[in-house]
Amino acid sequence: MASTAEYDAMRRALTIAAYGPRGVNPQVGALLLSPDGEVLAEGWHRGAGTPHAEVDALSKLAPGAARGTTAVVTLEPCNHTGRTGPCSEALIAAGVARVVYAVSDPGDHSSGGAVRLREAGVDVEAGLLADEATALLDSWLTVQRLGRPHVTVKWAQSLDGRAAAADGTSQWITGPAARADVHLRRSQADVIVVGTGTLLADDPALTARAEDGALLPHQPAPVVVGARPIPDEAAVRRHPQAVRQYPGDLAAMLDDLRAQGVQRVFVEGGPALASSFLREGLVDEVLVYVAPVLLGGDRLAVRDIGVTTIAQARRLDVASVIPLGDDVLYVAAPRQLQDPSEGDD
Repeated sequence: MASTAEYDAMRRALTIAAYGPRGVNPQVGALLLSPDGEVLAEGWHRGAGTPHAEVDALSKLAPGAARGTTAVVTLEPCNHTGRTGPCSEALIAAGVARVVYAVSDPGDHSSGGAVRLREAGVDVEAGLLADEATALLDSWLTVQRLGRPHVTVKWAQSLDGRAAAADGTSQWITGPAARADVHLRRSQADVIVVGTGTLLADDPALTARAEDGALLPHQPAPVVVGARPIPDEAAVRRHPQAVRQYPGDLAAMLDDLRAQGVQRVFVEGGPALASSFLREGLVDEVLVYVAPVLLGGDRLAVRDIGVTTIAQARRLDVASVIPLGDDVLYVAAPRQLQDPSEGDD
């Protein structure tokens, strides 16, 4: 069982892991503890080609000083050679006696570190503060599991499920608190995606802004999906990052974005694009901002998502329901489609 010192060390490891850049490689933190629980060294991964967190921590001790220590790491030590050597072998060579980690490495080539450590006689404990580590690594874990970036689809709608009034106007269905929440969530993404229909109709800037209009420190790169040209005078042309455009193959787009190190994709709209992501099963999180207004008409927030019978309904697991002024945000994740032969419980 993990000790109090190991719990404290894991919390610190999670904190320093976030110092590292988010990209192709995971954010990882590591601490080395003496047998009586004293922190001897800490390290984190600073990006591709740099020492991994465990090696970074080991480098801060004199040769031989790590013998008999405990390594506390947010991710299972890797067991492969890439630009750097296997962390499992580095820990074994240093004489580390115990390794405590939070989340197992899901990689086909990098996993197996725990097995290698145990083979070498190292005591290994897994799963310490796993939920917290999974939250930190959520997008990276999605990339490893699915081979594509983590995709969030957001839309705002009236209580009767409309995204716009009959004349097409949609600004603003929701109030200031909901809009501020959207901008905060935009700032946590790597790219923000919009379809050409919404781009031409609404001319969005696709920036992440504070309530006073100032740009937030991190700006997701703008991505436009569709074949129609982006006007030279479009607001997105003035975005701090260069706009990228893809013709419409969503899977190919996600593959290309992954190759560029993108982990978190924020799909801003409109209804046709959101429906396409849902129909193709490329959504990991749904954000639905619901305003207490009625619009009527046929401007639905979601269109054809491939459902023709109730058995095909795309059911969601609701993670949270958040009041935002007069509006409500539903945060949910799509369930796996149920086999119609299984029926309902």
